[in-house]
Amino acid sequence: MIDLHTHSLLSDGELLPSELARRAQVNGCTAIAVTDHVDHSNIDNVVESLVRVSSQINKYWDITVIPGVEITHAPLESFKALVEHARKKGAKVIIGHGESPVEPVIPGTNAAAINAGVDILAHPGYISEQDASLAREKGVYLEITCRDGHSETNKHVFDAASKAGAKMVLSTDAHAPADLLTQEKREDVLGSLTESFDIIAGILANSEEIVKRIRG
Repeated sequence: MIDLHTHSLLSDGELLPSELARRAQVNGCTAIAVTDHVDHSNIDNVVESLVRVSSQINKYWDITVIPGVEITHAPLESFKALVEHARKKGAKVIIGHGESPVEPVIPGTNAAAINAGVDILAHPGYISEQDASLAREKGVYLEITCRDGHSETNKHVFDAASKAGAKMVLSTDAHAPADLLTQEKREDVLGSLTESFDIIAGILANSEEIVKRIRG
């Protein structure tokens, strides 16, 4: 199992990155991205800390920990600079906090994040056909999320991505131990969207594709 969207206590998660990784490993994850919330106020400290701890964990444990960020509630005009800066500092997975229906995300954030070159657009809510097509053109993955509230629009995201031909990934947006990915949770969320084993396998393969690219 692979989870490319989690949070530690470096932002609003409950666990140290090491404990987050260890609990994910025990659950059966082979790779996890720690993608704490950032804007201009904390991006340097967060990325530097995650790069440092990931390098240590990856030396000794049988799980790949990927340092990343989730650019969250930032001005639309700031997205591109934040993406570029995060990559320069060593973040390997860049997530854009999409227009979830349960948070006051600025309208237009989906398109701004996609155009800025994020890797994954998290919980993009009622994403438009135009933005789903833009995600396909730019190679941005659209997230199917396990997180309560955000997951209310999973079916819309799935349908929009399928129609546009955009790639999807499954992630948890975990903030607490109970949020972490399990086989049962993965099957329940994806099974609620489609009965096609081929489509489910393709979504899971997309996460593998991202990890393989990062590993080189």
